[in-house]
Amino acid sequence: MTEPGRPPNSSSKPASPTRRSPLSRWLLRPLMVLLGACTALALSVAVLGAIALAVAYPQLPQIDGLADYRPKLPMRIYSADGVMLAEFGEERRRFLPIAQIPKVMQDAVLAIEDARFYQHGGVDYLGVLRAGLANFGESRSQGASTITMQVARNFYLSREKTFTRKIYEILLALKIENQLSKERILELYMNQIYLGQRAYGFAAASETYFGKPLEKVSIAEAAMLAGLPKAPSAYNPVANPRRATIRQQYIIDRMLEGGFITQAQHDEAKHEELHYRTPSDVAVHAEYVAETARQLMFSQYGDEAYTRGFNVQLTLNAEDQKAAYQALRRGLMDYERRQVYRGPEAYVDLPNDPKELDLRIAEALNDHPDNDDLRAAVVLEASPRKVVAVLQSGESITVTGDGLKPVASGLSDKAAAQKQIRRGAVVRAVKGPKDTWTLTQQPEVEGAFVALDPRDGAIRALVGGFDWRKNKFNHVTQAWRQPGSSFKPFIYSAALEKGFTPATIVNDSPLFFDAGTTGSQPWEPKNYDGTFDGPMTLRRALAKSKNMVSIRVLQNVGTHTAQQWITRFGFEAEKHPAYLTMALGAGSVTPMQMATAYSVFANGGHLLNPVLIRRVTDADGRVLHDSPPQALTDDNRVLNARNAFVMDSLLQEVARSGTAAKAQATLRRPDLYGKTGTTNDAMDAWFAGFQPSLAAVVWIGYDQPRKLGDRETGGGLALPVWIEFMGRALRNVPVQEMEAPQGVVNVGGEWFYEEYAHGEGVTGVGLGDKPPAGAEPAASEEERKSILDLFKR
Repeated sequence: MTEPGRPPNSSSKPASPTRRSPLSRWLLRPLMVLLGACTALALSVAVLGAIALAVAYPQLPQIDGLADYRPKLPMRIYSADGVMLAEFGEERRRFLPIAQIPKVMQDAVLAIEDARFYQHGGVDYLGVLRAGLANFGESRSQGASTITMQVARNFYLSREKTFTRKIYEILLALKIENQLSKERILELYMNQIYLGQRAYGFAAASETYFGKPLEKVSIAEAAMLAGLPKAPSAYNPVANPRRATIRQQYIIDRMLEGGFITQAQHDEAKHEELHYRTPSDVAVHAEYVAETARQLMFSQYGDEAYTRGFNVQLTLNAEDQKAAYQALRRGLMDYERRQVYRGPEAYVDLPNDPKELDLRIAEALNDHPDNDDLRAAVVLEASPRKVVAVLQSGESITVTGDGLKPVASGLSDKAAAQKQIRRGAVVRAVKGPKDTWTLTQQPEVEGAFVALDPRDGAIRALVGGFDWRKNKFNHVTQAWRQPGSSFKPFIYSAALEKGFTPATIVNDSPLFFDAGTTGSQPWEPKNYDGTFDGPMTLRRALAKSKNMVSIRVLQNVGTHTAQQWITRFGFEAEKHPAYLTMALGAGSVTPMQMATAYSVFANGGHLLNPVLIRRVTDADGRVLHDSPPQALTDDNRVLNARNAFVMDSLLQEVARSGTAAKAQATLRRPDLYGKTGTTNDAMDAWFAGFQPSLAAVVWIGYDQPRKLGDRETGGGLALPVWIEFMGRALRNVPVQEMEAPQGVVNVGGEWFYEEYAHGEGVTGVGLGDKPPAGAEPAASEEERKSILDLFKR
């Protein structure tokens, strides 16, 4: 019987709701809570985002400056033939429009920094999610900053890592994307980013690390550069090649994955061997001339000279500059090899443990950097017959035989302790032919070289000293020194206007002067060789550099007249007191003044200002300064053409048969002119000379004047430097001899002014003076009579 109200066949147990398993209840409730929390969080984030957008967005900085971005660009100095010589500025930077940045470089950057750059609107939300998952699953964090966000950070925000800064970075990135094109954003990034070693932007980095323009980088090189933004110091390929290579290889893989390169390109790039530019890779040593250009630019533009991206083109020729640097350096080193060895630069305590030896040597040589080809080394073993030393590179060298001669005194058992070459000594070595080495020392002597084009005043080469890092004093423009006999031509030039001719006979016999004549004390001048040759022609006297003849010529001309005459050549009168000592070059000149003055002879009588800066443009290519070549005009004529021509004839004789005869004999060309100079006690050695298209001056001496040596002369020291330079600079220049101007005539093989050709001029000076006993006259009695006969015709 059923109970009332109960359905048939129903169970007698009371009804109850459907039961769930305990596991279901355990999962469902937290999920519901999490879903609610996420919804609430999303709503909160949305609300907070809206509030942040409303509050923060108006406070974001204006980005109008990005549309007209003007980075701090360094000043760059170029030779006339386009070789970069130097750059000045805190930042190495070269701004390139995006159209000029090669696609391979853009692709490498996009592959590693922001592969979805052209798909997102400033914030890559997929990238954020991917980075979040990666960071959740790995201990290593993965960033999600887009290129646009990096631009925002680099231009406007601090480097602190805070949530607030990240919000501003995102908002600013959205604002940038709204106002600038993708191309402009990428252009800003690739020119602004810091890439180590003071290089900003990939164009500067390419030149810094590879020594080549960005347009020429390979895929492998682009990948290496693209690895720098993350950590320029950590991934510096020069300082940390192993770590940098690991990142470069990863970027090449990413480029393949992103479809930027093919499999074949990928495989080739993976195996390409990269070659890096080292700090010593200097194409042209032009430090002194670059510094001169910097000073000129700073005087004109102030601090803006280092930030506006000026490109300064000089008149300098890169090949001529190389030749000048090498010639002067070789001349000074050759002189140094003849000097007494002064001893090692330092001594280092070397460990006995071979494992510690290499590091100790490297540390020691950091204080003694290589000086171009003059390498520093630490001695491991030394004896009079053999020295073994280690270079900064770790290379071991062995020096024997003639390579030890310059330092022989330091290898003697009797050498003083501070001069002895022994284990631990820091010495200098030069590599010679056939990989032989010579031990030497850094020169104390200094030098200067300058070359001008006498046709327009352009400076073709300038070397202000042995080494810029060692001594920044520019001896070409700053060293006031006595010119010695190289000054005599200017006295002879004045004499030509007083009736002297190359055939005038002047007595080379002793002279004595009291204090009133010389301006100081009694003076008994001598010839360099201490001998007197009696009467001789003016031509021969200049060729043999006879002091007594020059003094007698100056006596005849007058010291005050000569003092005013030399100003025609650019000399300062007050630097050359009106005393007879002026005949021997006792005044003060700079090598630049001498080059300018000799150019007057070379160009037929025109005084031109030396020109260094030819053209200046700004970063946009606008011309700010343009100095066209100077022309030879009546306005700059300071010497009549016939005076210049006759002087050229005399100076040609010096280079043919006189104290500089080695010039024409070595170079085997007649169109060489010049004069040697050696000052009293051989404190200064000079050679000043020219070919019609190139005038050059060499000076050698000590900063604190002292004797170069009893046998050292301008012909032995300075002339070889001049010859080496001219041999390279004139290699493809045809012979060009001077053409006789109006007003001169040739009589019996000698040149005269027309009015002095038949004896009207000065025929002789000092011939009544008693010749020295036993003197061999430079001209025989018959020769003197024949010369005098010329004046009677």
